[in-house]
Amino acid sequence: MRLIFAGTPEPAVVALQRLLDSEHEIIAVITRPDARKGRGRSLHPSPVSALAQEHGIEVLTPATLKAGTEDGEALRARLKELAPDCIPVVAYGNLITEDLLALPTHGWVNLHFSLLPAWRGAAPVQAAINAGDDITGASTFRIEKGLDTGPVLGTVTETIRPTDTADDLLTRLAYSGAELLTATMDGLAAGQIQAQPQQGEASYASKITTEDARIIWANPDFAVERHIRAHTPGPGAWTLLGEERFKVGTAARLDAAELPEELKGLRPGEVWVTKEAVHIGTGTTPLRLDQIQPPGKKMMAAVDWARGRQDTDGMIFE
Repeated sequence: MRLIFAGTPEPAVVALQRLLDSEHEIIAVITRPDARKGRGRSLHPSPVSALAQEHGIEVLTPATLKAGTEDGEALRARLKELAPDCIPVVAYGNLITEDLLALPTHGWVNLHFSLLPAWRGAAPVQAAINAGDDITGASTFRIEKGLDTGPVLGTVTETIRPTDTADDLLTRLAYSGAELLTATMDGLAAGQIQAQPQQGEASYASKITTEDARIIWANPDFAVERHIRAHTPGPGAWTLLGEERFKVGTAARLDAAELPEELKGLRPGEVWVTKEAVHIGTGTTPLRLDQIQPPGKKMMAAVDWARGRQDTDGMIFE
């Protein structure tokens, strides 16, 4: 099939590369406009744009898809000229209007990193870890007006491992999802896929803000540990020490039955340092704090951070 790929960040690159390696023809890419990055604030293309340019593929970068705008009208005219059979989408990051959805023969097909209707929305991987799900996956579905409500074309499952961060899980899903998206395109081309309505109760994963990533130490240990993994690496789980903001990289749960006596009375957020480890209280059992990032510094081992301070006794993170 003649495909136009819509996507922006690094996880979408995996799917684009897999489609480039397939028998389908990528005739253009739609991605977000170049963004300013780094200390010099120079413009950089999105990861998807960079890969498309390497392959000599036309790149379309509308700031908006709304009808009546200069960018929106230019995109509509170009899509009609290109006449794609389907537009596969992976983390594109722009609202697709109803009239655009009707342009390709097979519509716009989204690769979403959950088993729909579970975790519709912007942050399904983070939500699955935070909720303590054992299994997640990826779904391909035909985009319609509602938020991730369209009929499902295919799914793949993925086990959530006990130590998975959002980055770990998303990396695996990017690869298994790329295979799923390619298989979906194959099935549509062969006329062998029939879309199925979503079944079951929907759950939602809203876009994560920096405030959402703040650690609430009064929560149970399992909830705090999941929260840290779910927000790693971005935006990064964080906490306050006075007015200083610290990011927390990793933490580990402890066996309550084998807890040393000096750790049993730790208050939420209270720090206890030994030569081997840094511990911090929660609403239940304390956690072992493995990595921490002080303000203006890189992520480091928590024990190394503690060795460099003289005021850890009685320290309480808010």
